[in-house]
Amino acid sequence: MIKKRFTLVKAILGGVLVAAAIPPTMYWGWDHAYASAAPAALHTVNEMAGKLTGAMNKRMETISFTFEGTTSNLKSQVQAAIDRGMESDPYLRYIVDSYAFSYRGSSRSAKVTVEIKYLESLQQTAYVSREVKAALKEIIKPGMNSHEKVKVIHDWVVLHLKYDTSYRKYTAYEGLQSGSAVCQGYSLLTYKMLKEAGISNKIVEGTARPEGGGSQSHAWNLVQLDGRWYHLDTTWDDPTPDRAGSVSTVYYLRTDNQMRTNHTWTKSYPAASVVYHETLAGLVKGGGGKTAFYQKLQQQLNYELYDEAKVINSAAGITKLAAQAADSGKRSILFRYRGNKTLLENDLKKLYGLGIERLSYSSSAFDNTGDLKVYVTWE
Repeated sequence: MIKKRFTLVKAILGGVLVAAAIPPTMYWGWDHAYASAAPAALHTVNEMAGKLTGAMNKRMETISFTFEGTTSNLKSQVQAAIDRGMESDPYLRYIVDSYAFSYRGSSRSAKVTVEIKYLESLQQTAYVSREVKAALKEIIKPGMNSHEKVKVIHDWVVLHLKYDTSYRKYTAYEGLQSGSAVCQGYSLLTYKMLKEAGISNKIVEGTARPEGGGSQSHAWNLVQLDGRWYHLDTTWDDPTPDRAGSVSTVYYLRTDNQMRTNHTWTKSYPAASVVYHETLAGLVKGGGGKTAFYQKLQQQLNYELYDEAKVINSAAGITKLAAQAADSGKRSILFRYRGNKTLLENDLKKLYGLGIERLSYSSSAFDNTGDLKVYVTWE
């Protein structure tokens, strides 16, 4: 039986199982002939899963054992055991490159052999663990809570990786060693750092659709904070092409509805239903020693855009905002605009009356409000 697990860049779940029947007239007594020399036989899917999990954590490439029991559905039982072994640790699951298994025996007993290839060796995973611990020692300060830890980990990953446009580097090891990786490497490193920092998180696999492009296989993280789940996409928060020192927060702690504008997934994951700007507003209102941090984070995440009083719907509003920015030496503005792109472009032309040169802008849907989030720059 053979199954190939392609990397996320190719296809997250690919391959076909090729079944082979166990001839009932052959190998009779084979299981008993080797009973005295072989390790204890396994009898259930759970026992096989335990055996495989331990071996995979040691990065063993060949795993053999004897199964005793009815072998008529052994193929599905071994497959279930392999699945459970990989599901035992999300990090392990995504560094298993491919596997194959075979078996032979009688209707009562069979010898099973599982062959596994890994994207990351045991030594390389140990390197990742050392580097993660060293990084966390630098960025995690005494007294930090989970909200602070998630932010510094998010920023560290974005600043230390750049997207691998060759589509060859899939692991956290390759990301740390070379400084670049595809989304799988980003999500694995993010998973490892969050877990080491004591923050529950998962790896989400699905697809994402860049603006103007088609859907692509993609991976990101789900993070649990104060009992609530949020999406965190460190890959898409890293500008491409890479800009040193630049960190985006567009995909920082998002809900299912917010992510579904350009991300999709079919597997079952914990629901992310509470918008983080409401979570932060509640934390600020509650006061306490972390209030200043929460307020600063609100500014970094541009949560003023949720203030209905600050929504702009005219050329006069845009001009006033740009004039205030120019007076303070800034050459950019970010605002929420109520109107379509045609109206926006007409209103933006009024900015040339301020003597602004080389005006450029980008816009995107602002959550599910029907408004636009607009970023304007000039010289």
